[in-house]
Amino acid sequence: MATDSGVARIKGSVLISRLNLLAKQPGTKRLDVLQRLSPADRKVLDGVILPIGWYPMELNLRLDAAIAAVLSPRDRTKSFVDMGRASAEENLKGPHHVFLRQGDPHFLLSHAQEIYRLYYAVGLRSYERTGPNSGALRTLGAESVTEADCLTIIGWYQRAIELSGGSDVRVEHTKCRARGNDCCEYLCSWAL
Repeated sequence: MATDSGVARIKGSVLISRLNLLAKQPGTKRLDVLQRLSPADRKVLDGVILPIGWYPMELNLRLDAAIAAVLSPRDRTKSFVDMGRASAEENLKGPHHVFLRQGDPHFLLSHAQEIYRLYYAVGLRSYERTGPNSGALRTLGAESVTEADCLTIIGWYQRAIELSGGSDVRVEHTKCRARGNDCCEYLCSWAL
């Protein structure tokens, strides 16, 4: 586990959801993914991962890249979005179910900062209601920003809004710090 405050960190629940996604894959996919990682990374991932423990963000990014390379080498974007969807499914149907209110995606989105803190050590995520079936999320001050991680966030919020009763969900990533913007912005819309 990372204890150095100078290292970008992410909660163990994210790593667990990725490993659970791999466990559901047919054949040797899990092994294929893990073989792409260093022995040090494999040691951490094969050990006991605490859902509330902090781990290096770089480990998560390397795991995500390996998953995308193995599960969807021709469409890595889809793979990252699918990882985010799987994480939302697992966590919102489990320990984070308190953020769901059927028929009210705004309830979930209004807790964006609390949800952010469940996954990331530094930064904040704000929420602005922009209409009856829309809202904007903005992430500021994150330690590490990559387009791949932003794709997992898109997938997470797509599935989260669906689990809140939304349909025809759209999450547009209109600004990204990895592309030089001052924040990451996600415009969410849905039908009920």
